[in-house]
Amino acid sequence: TCFRLLGSLLIPALFLSGILCVCLVGLLWGIRLWIQQRKKQFTSAGKDGKQPLLVAFFHPYCNAGGGGERVLWCAVRTLQKKYRNVTCVVYTGDRDATGDEIVEGAFRRFNIKLTHPIKFVFLEKRYLVEASLYPHFTLLGQSLGSVFLGWEALLKCVPDIYIDSMGYAFTLPLFKYLGGCRVGCYVHYPTISTDMLSVVRNQDTRFNNAAFITSSPLFSKFKVVYYYFFAFMYGLVGSCSDIVMVNSSWTLNHILSLWRTGACTSVVYPPCDVQTFLDIPLEEEKSSAQHSIVSVSQFRPEKDHPLQIRAFAKLLKQKRLGQLQPSLKLILIGGCRNQQDEERVNNLKHLCKELGVSNDVTFRVNIPFEELKEHLAEATIGLHTMWNEHFGIGVVECMAAGTVILAHNSGGPRLDIVVPYEGHITGFLAENEDSYAEKMAYILSLSTEKRLEIRENARRSVHRFSDQHFEETFLLSVEPLFK
Repeated sequence: TCFRLLGSLLIPALFLSGILCVCLVGLLWGIRLWIQQRKKQFTSAGKDGKQPLLVAFFHPYCNAGGGGERVLWCAVRTLQKKYRNVTCVVYTGDRDATGDEIVEGAFRRFNIKLTHPIKFVFLEKRYLVEASLYPHFTLLGQSLGSVFLGWEALLKCVPDIYIDSMGYAFTLPLFKYLGGCRVGCYVHYPTISTDMLSVVRNQDTRFNNAAFITSSPLFSKFKVVYYYFFAFMYGLVGSCSDIVMVNSSWTLNHILSLWRTGACTSVVYPPCDVQTFLDIPLEEEKSSAQHSIVSVSQFRPEKDHPLQIRAFAKLLKQKRLGQLQPSLKLILIGGCRNQQDEERVNNLKHLCKELGVSNDVTFRVNIPFEELKEHLAEATIGLHTMWNEHFGIGVVECMAAGTVILAHNSGGPRLDIVVPYEGHITGFLAENEDSYAEKMAYILSLSTEKRLEIRENARRSVHRFSDQHFEETFLLSVEPLFK
């Protein structure tokens, strides 16, 4: 009787499920046809009578001024140089600036001049991808938010080729299956990584793993399940991409394990304006009376500026004990994207006050490119502290400018950048407050001749991160999208 009852329920349930699946497929197909119809209405022929190929970049924070934005503008300039019948479109949420102001900002900050005008599609729902909107389940919230933001973008402009250049992988299936676009992406940092899974599994406290979770085995187990579920979904949407570009060996390893897109994935080192920094004359230090230590990175939590300040305070303490003679200055250079970043800078200033180093630490926020060059030209040490930095454009810039780099012993800096060049040392790596203070003290204790030797080695090693090398590898990677 029980089996008969199950059988009588199962057959209608399967039938109903089948009908629902057919309806869903029909609905999605109908939406796709409707979107294609909208595309025909919006596109117009160019001067030669041909329809221009629309290549759209999804970059909601294109006016932020970080390394990711430099990749975006170099990619746009590269396509404009290579393809004549291409119109580049940028989806952005920067509604507080005009298109001309954004393009001018790219030139002022990065020394990148576009050869042709581009179109901007201004999005109103960027708040949906703000981390502050999701105090809990932030990864999932931002990813779902990006789908709604991507839908707004798709309705406003349907491109032929879609490139996610900011890490919103959940928009890829939307543009591929509903928009009918060829899709690609440039991955700066995987939304989730095996390292993040191990942090939660091992109950380590980090900026993205709160103490109340690490102290509870139950919460930690729940978060592990949540992360594994999210990693599965992330792998699913990522595998939709026709071509995948990653910025470093570290990112490549994580993306291959999560997305399994080996055949269409390649490493494209981000373009660093190395030539501009290499133009700075490399001379022996004229005076050892004062040394500046410069950090170049956006004021975001993962950049770990507090570690820089604490290590510097420890270094000053050693100096006051008589181990170091020259006066020292720490200069923190970076961009602020929003109010949270500005609050972060204020908190860092409070930390300086607490540690008694306010007079020795200078903050330079959203500064012009020329001023950045001046600070790097005068600096002795270039400082970087982010754990598992995906690449580290700031690290390369410091090396090209002729500073002695001290970076975190993880991620891109360890695997790709601060590595021996032709058997010679190019810089130093550290992991915690003590090791950073020790390495800074060691660098300052070296003779000016030895420091000059390290700086020269570092400079010779950075040519593989030039704009020209990026253009060549980027064009090779995106070529399948234009066939």
